[in-house]
Amino acid sequence: MSSGSSEFAKGQEQVADRSVLQPVFRFAPSPNGYLHIGHAYSALRNFEMARAHDGRFLLRIEDIDTDRCRPDFEQAIYEDLTWLGITWEKPVLRQSEHFSDYARTVERLQDQGLLYPCFCTRLDISRVVSGVRDWPRDPDGAPIYPGTCRQLSQEERNRRLASGQRAALRIDMSQAIFEAGMLLGWCEYGEGEEPRDVRAEPMLWGDTVLARKDIPTSYHVSVVIDDARQGITDVVRGKDLFNATSLHRLLQALLDLPAPRYHHHDLLRDAAGQKLSKSTRAKSIRTLRAEGVKPEDVRRRLGFDPVIHR
Repeated sequence: MSSGSSEFAKGQEQVADRSVLQPVFRFAPSPNGYLHIGHAYSALRNFEMARAHDGRFLLRIEDIDTDRCRPDFEQAIYEDLTWLGITWEKPVLRQSEHFSDYARTVERLQDQGLLYPCFCTRLDISRVVSGVRDWPRDPDGAPIYPGTCRQLSQEERNRRLASGQRAALRIDMSQAIFEAGMLLGWCEYGEGEEPRDVRAEPMLWGDTVLARKDIPTSYHVSVVIDDARQGITDVVRGKDLFNATSLHRLLQALLDLPAPRYHHHDLLRDAAGQKLSKSTRAKSIRTLRAEGVKPEDVRRRLGFDPVIHR
């Protein structure tokens, strides 16, 4: 690690060297559709890295979106991973069983004065930003929240909540960065073994939602809580989540959680260069299995040892 790493936030130094602490990897799919070849690559990369470093491999089911997640999709995840030759420790952590833990974390951030209720709908936000040319957008492409509800008085917030109006909880990003009181960053390995220091830029997300109106959490809250809960030392995931790491590092600092090592790998794309995803109906592992494709062929195609070690 470069000498500049000493400038980064507490928590960075809490990840021990692999020679001291057994590494722990995880694959964390959402059961809102069938796994595709891009998922297979990420799962195999985590699994094979765990094997190469004599580490542990965990499976986590990220099913906080109870409207879209289904038991049959979850069962298909287990079947597809087993078909690929991937094994994992039991029991499997299912996020839907830990809403109370996430709610307590959100409450802790509220007690620090870092969250505020937001009553805006997407239409409300659209009306504000549509009239402004080149309104800034977050790394996911959504317009940065204009801060409408941050300006409400406490009396007005209380009145709306008492009337039964539902609210999401947004982080006051400026206040949160001030509260962290340190330069944030992380140790990034990319697809190799040599680390580089990356400076976190959580302000790119603006006052993002940390607890939705319908559930007491968000992906960002649940992922940092569960990575710490499970002792994850190495987070291996696609580059589409690279920028989210800035927000995760901020939450880890605010909650005194350790920082894993991060490995953001390239994304698999189709012939048109579009990222493989469930929304674009990328061919599923389930379909490949039905077509008679062998797991050894998939592993070889993705650059892994075709031999399955049971």
